[in-house]
Amino acid sequence: MKIIVGLGNPGNQYRETRHNVGFLMMDFLGLEWDFSDFSDSNFEALIAERNISGEKILLVKPMTFMNLSGNAVSKIMNFYKIPLENLLVISDDIDMEFGKIRLREKGSHGGQNGLRDIIAKLGTAEFSRLKIGIGRNDRFSVSDWVLSKFSLDEKNILQTEIFPEALVRVQDFLEK
Repeated sequence: MKIIVGLGNPGNQYRETRHNVGFLMMDFLGLEWDFSDFSDSNFEALIAERNISGEKILLVKPMTFMNLSGNAVSKIMNFYKIPLENLLVISDDIDMEFGKIRLREKGSHGGQNGLRDIIAKLGTAEFSRLKIGIGRNDRFSVSDWVLSKFSLDEKNILQTEIFPEALVRVQDFLEK
């Protein structure tokens, strides 16, 4: 079993914000790969699942708000006894240019509070993460920027260019 976690904040007011690029990627993967609908779970998360090449894959959206994402992730990891090498976390990265994608097998949280909490709750940073750049805008505070909504043009670029490229990186993770 492998688990792919997209980070974001629950609630319609956050739906299309930069900080929710992980949730948006979960929706994209779910549609592209015909996963089950996301449903509530006992893990403080929405979960969709599907078997791919005989292996169960879970798509997870923690419903704990970004800064407490580790609660849901650690509960799922412990319940299913998922090894760390089978975990991929997808998050935004304000220090990367909009649309840049980076897959790493381990590393620091880089200031991303959802990753920070997952590392704290799991007790290690030894898991894969896929970061999607949202860029910076010096006219906004960091919190205002990450909670701002993508423009129509940016949403189009996400759906037609960035998410398809990120999907290839997710496939690479699943095949390792």
